[in-house]
Amino acid sequence: MHEDLLQRCVDEALKLGASYAEARFHRHIGSSMFTRNGELIGYGESIREGVGIRVIVNGALGFSASNSLSWESLREAVAEAVKLARSHAKLMKRPVELAEARLGKAKYEALCLKPLDSMGLEEKIAVLAEIWERVKGAVKEAKVMTLTASYSEDVEEKTVVNSDGALVVSRVPRVTVGYNFVLLHPQKGTLQRRFEFGGSGGLEQLGRWKPAEHAEEEAVRLEKVLLEGVEPPKEPVDVIVGSEIVGLIVHESCGHPSEADRILGREAAQAGMSFIKPGMLGQRIGSEHATVIDDPTIPGSYGFYLYDDEGVPARARYLYKNGVINEHLHNRWTAKLFGVESNAAARAMDHNSEPIIRMANTYFAPGDHTFEELVEDVKLGVYMRSYMEWNIDDIRWGQRYVGLEAYLIENGEITKPVRNPALEITTGAFYSKVDAAGKELRFYPGSCGKGEPMQGVPVWFGGPDVRLRSVKLGVVA
Repeated sequence: MHEDLLQRCVDEALKLGASYAEARFHRHIGSSMFTRNGELIGYGESIREGVGIRVIVNGALGFSASNSLSWESLREAVAEAVKLARSHAKLMKRPVELAEARLGKAKYEALCLKPLDSMGLEEKIAVLAEIWERVKGAVKEAKVMTLTASYSEDVEEKTVVNSDGALVVSRVPRVTVGYNFVLLHPQKGTLQRRFEFGGSGGLEQLGRWKPAEHAEEEAVRLEKVLLEGVEPPKEPVDVIVGSEIVGLIVHESCGHPSEADRILGREAAQAGMSFIKPGMLGQRIGSEHATVIDDPTIPGSYGFYLYDDEGVPARARYLYKNGVINEHLHNRWTAKLFGVESNAAARAMDHNSEPIIRMANTYFAPGDHTFEELVEDVKLGVYMRSYMEWNIDDIRWGQRYVGLEAYLIENGEITKPVRNPALEITTGAFYSKVDAAGKELRFYPGSCGKGEPMQGVPVWFGGPDVRLRSVKLGVVA
């Protein structure tokens, strides 16, 4: 897929004085549809494609892109990248260097058992309409004020060529299905739930997800929370944090602060800073039960890839290992600065974006407890299954998660639903208070935003249910 044209771009950059050059063809072919209360309200298709050019000249990086594949346009883009790098070189306090790396010559695709075009448009609309019908019929006393649902497909195709010898061709189709509903009761108020499924592969995923069934079951449980929910205990209690919240926590309080460019301050004016500083590898951050992994290679994952956009082979990255800060996320530039090898974290959103350090599929490693075993050892506590809102500070240390579906635990048993419990905790306290983790690993999709201009890339975040000891919960009125 355009290998010769990309190699020509690389050769042209080297001829113009670049010491390193890369060219990346990047295409997204997508479609999306939206329904409100079972009726189609929008449908669209899109194609975005082009070539991104990145070079190093006199120790400075330059980037340019073209959405035209003509040689005239690409040659202009190469010249622009070289010009930008040369003009920046005089401002560099330290020249940009890339770490040595074993680069790939490979071609791969995400496994797709049921092609995206094996269902017609009407069948896909019917998937969303069924969510409305099932949720509408599930609630008894509350009213479903509105339910929006969405379905989207995206096929991401890339070819990466660079002057260090990489040649990687990839194709990754992705599917997402989501819903958002609002329940209303005249005396008890409102409750809103947003949920999404997502993964790489084909339409076989719909059979695993069963979105309409999932939404119906959630509506039944959340109506009970709305009608019967009590305040959480005021004294410190044990808290079982559901996998959905755990996944968000590890994404925000481990994945982002582990990005080496953020640690170095490059992201300070763009996406925030990090409590992790250079030299903190080996420091304890939590209990021995706290291991957080970021792994792009998980089959079917939303953040799936086998080689990053610098051609480096992907692998699992153990960011926190048994409670210790173990490694950071690196591209070849930060790897050189830290004196390590790149662990393949360079990703770009599209052809018009430079590759920057990104997460892929970040999760809390599962333990050896069943859910029943997590609960039976709690005399008084709260199980927070899902969340409705959250926030975290700029250095990824102080954070807050407000529970949506939550329950009281009394003498080792789940009892009453709990309304709006708030877990306010520091990163260090969360990982230190984990004393057990469940066996069942679950993942949730997201689009992670970072950079300037903003880049959104597909990721999974996940984990098992985990148990925290002695936490004081707040409550949102």
